[in-house]
Amino acid sequence: MEKIKTLFVKYREIILYVVFGALTTLVNFVSYWVLEQAFGNQGKIYLFTNAAAWLISVIFAYVTNKLFVFESRNLKPKELVKEAGEFLGARVLSFFIEEGGMWLLVDAVGMKKYSFTVFGVTVTGQLISKVILAVAVVILNYIFSKFVIFRKKDKV
Repeated sequence: MEKIKTLFVKYREIILYVVFGALTTLVNFVSYWVLEQAFGNQGKIYLFTNAAAWLISVIFAYVTNKLFVFESRNLKPKELVKEAGEFLGARVLSFFIEEGGMWLLVDAVGMKKYSFTVFGVTVTGQLISKVILAVAVVILNYIFSKFVIFRKKDKV
C-alpha cells in the first residue's frame, strides 16, 4: 500500500490530468450527443454541435485544471485574466485542430458513411472521428497547460 501511495504522489499531476481529462472528454461527448439529439443529424450541424460541446467542456476543464491538477491558487484579477486567456487561447488552437480534423475525417476521408450499432446505440463516423481526434487534443492540451499556462513560476 505504501508503494502505491508513493507512486501516486510521484505521478499525482499526470494521474489527476488523466482523470479530469477523461471527465472533460465525457462532458464534451455527452454535450455533443445531447446537442446532436436536439438538433438532429442533418447536414453540417455536427460542426455547430461540436463547437458548443467544446465550449462547455473548456469551461469545465479550466476550473478542474486550475484547482485540482495544477493547483493554481492565484486569484488576483490581473493574473486570473492572463491565465484564463492563455488557457482559452491554447484551447482555441486545439479546437481548430479538432474542427479541421472533424471536417477532414468526416467529409474529405468519408467517415460519415460508416456507422454501426452497439447495445442499441448507433455509433456514427462522426463519433469515431471525434474519438480519434480526442487523443491528439488531450496530448496537446497537457503540453500547453503544463509548460505554458500553469507552469510554476520561480520565486526569487
